[in-house]
Amino acid sequence: MASSAVASSAGDFSKLRIEDYASSAPNLYKNLSLLSPDQVELAKGLLDLNQAHLFQHWDEPGVEDDEKRALLEQITLLNGSYPGGLASYIKTARQLLADSKAGKNPYDGFTPSVPSGEVLKFADDNFIRYEEIGVREARRAAFVLVAGGLGERLGYNGIKVALPLESTTGTSFLQHYVESILALQDASLELGQGEGPTEIPLAIMTSDDTHSRTQELLQKNSYFGMKPTQIKFIKQEKVACLDDNDARLALDPKNKYRIQTKPHGHGDVHSLLYSSGLLKQWLDAGRKWVLFFQDTNGLLFKAIPASLGVSAAKEYHVNSLAVPRKAKEAIGGITRLTHQDGRTMVINVEYNQLDPLLRASGYPNGDVNDETGYSPFPGNINQLIFEIGPYLEELSKTGGAIKEFVNPKYKDSTKTDFKSSTRLECMMQDYPKTLPPSARVGFTVADAWLAYAPVKNNPEDAAKVIDCVEKPFRLFRLIDFSPSCYMQVPKGNPYHSATSGEMAIYRANSLILREAGVEVSDPIRSTFNGQEVEVWPRVTWKPKWGVAFSEIKSKVSGDGNSITGRSTLAIGGRSVYLENLALDGALIIDAVDGAKVKATGSVQNAGWKIENVDFRDTALPEEVRIRGFKIGREEQLEGTYEVPGEYSIPPPPVSK
Repeated sequence: MASSAVASSAGDFSKLRIEDYASSAPNLYKNLSLLSPDQVELAKGLLDLNQAHLFQHWDEPGVEDDEKRALLEQITLLNGSYPGGLASYIKTARQLLADSKAGKNPYDGFTPSVPSGEVLKFADDNFIRYEEIGVREARRAAFVLVAGGLGERLGYNGIKVALPLESTTGTSFLQHYVESILALQDASLELGQGEGPTEIPLAIMTSDDTHSRTQELLQKNSYFGMKPTQIKFIKQEKVACLDDNDARLALDPKNKYRIQTKPHGHGDVHSLLYSSGLLKQWLDAGRKWVLFFQDTNGLLFKAIPASLGVSAAKEYHVNSLAVPRKAKEAIGGITRLTHQDGRTMVINVEYNQLDPLLRASGYPNGDVNDETGYSPFPGNINQLIFEIGPYLEELSKTGGAIKEFVNPKYKDSTKTDFKSSTRLECMMQDYPKTLPPSARVGFTVADAWLAYAPVKNNPEDAAKVIDCVEKPFRLFRLIDFSPSCYMQVPKGNPYHSATSGEMAIYRANSLILREAGVEVSDPIRSTFNGQEVEVWPRVTWKPKWGVAFSEIKSKVSGDGNSITGRSTLAIGGRSVYLENLALDGALIIDAVDGAKVKATGSVQNAGWKIENVDFRDTALPEEVRIRGFKIGREEQLEGTYEVPGEYSIPPPPVSK
């Protein structure tokens, strides 16, 4: 975006000269010869926006000239990467900061009600019907992974998508996502008999922190079987920090020739998809759906086919994937809001906003459970399905700009000075706020055990499970007790750690096999890193073994299939069938496409054991420490089949 975005929004500069600003920024005026004409215009616009402090410290020409140029280059980047430029950013910031200081309620005038949507029950006829529709529709879909964050909050120094999903196979989150999309691609092509696009594209939104490392992870692993041309990167830029209620841009405390920046939030994905042209390319190629997902929810793809089927069957423009939530649980609720002027929207309302909003709207008990034992407002898990056509049409009006919020931390009740700089933020789930009433916006609720197990908290925070909300209308975050907390929620919320995330994978797979007819032992309770969790049999499979429940069920036959609680089962082939398998130990199967493997009979061995570790033991890898356990591989039956054919494991006895 050209620097004129600042000038055109700041005022009419055709009658102004840079000399008119000499008194307000004399040091800048002395250094004009260092700047290009576009940079001079950009500087003029910033002066008119009360940003002269950016140049007050500049030395005489000839001193630190490269640093001065670098500052203008950064300003040019910040101006070009924000819709409407820095003038728009500063104007929006001033309004939001004024609202924050005044304590303005963002939902003033709105009345909440329960929106319409689909509640799924795993494995029933309705679920299976939607799954089949969704698998068929997948060939017309594109996926967008929001992966701009590091794993520092987890106690992991790498990018989050490189973290192992589970310890049994060591499969990373990114590998699992790519293989899930490829499995959907194959299943969809088979159902669709080759109609429509043949490859499902994946766009990955990265940041400066994750971009190169995500590319390297894919390159080193041959893109996990996906064609390199199927994957596109869209990189998110940071936004300028703000020093005060007048939205003066904050200089970096460590570098006076650098504006301090912070992430703007995952809502940037909308503007990046629009500006990159990807949405139009996908629409022109015959695609109908775009599915958004975040970096460390290892269960998501188990609910994707049925949820996509709901979108197709109900013709939703926007479908928010959700899970049942208890009243007042620390997860946002999908809510219909109706304004007194007639406006309506269906959006996520944060849990600490929903209860007071209900109380203020004639619901004296606020957010309460209904006869199902859950709140009627389903829990948002921030996984979204949009129909591309209406989505692109809406973005053409807004450029992808999403309604923002600001969260300044004030030094005192006067709300005049900040404790530290702040910035504008945006969330991708706030996209429906700009939609007209005619937009078809709904939700799909899946069982939490099937669809939601995010990994985002380090062991210490997870063990405390304390939600500390600093003030109303603020997104919750996990932090230690502090005097600034106005509300503390004790233990009882999900851990959302690497420990609980891995155990959730085993639980989901065990429950799916139970529904398919396998007798799976009940879990035992164990404690790792101070977190008490259910430990199910360690059951894993590659996505290509089954992307839909009906496919998995078709690969289980006989009445004698059983898996004991101490067992490990890892299936790494498309055509692996369980037929009266009695497993008490570890069974590992890896088979190429075309190798049909029947797992049958009794398998008993010492197996693989879960061993406690201390997360403070720095001699251990980070990915082990943050889980609090490692896998001790004592004995297993392993079958590797590299040549197509028919096999049995254990092999049938050789007749004499």
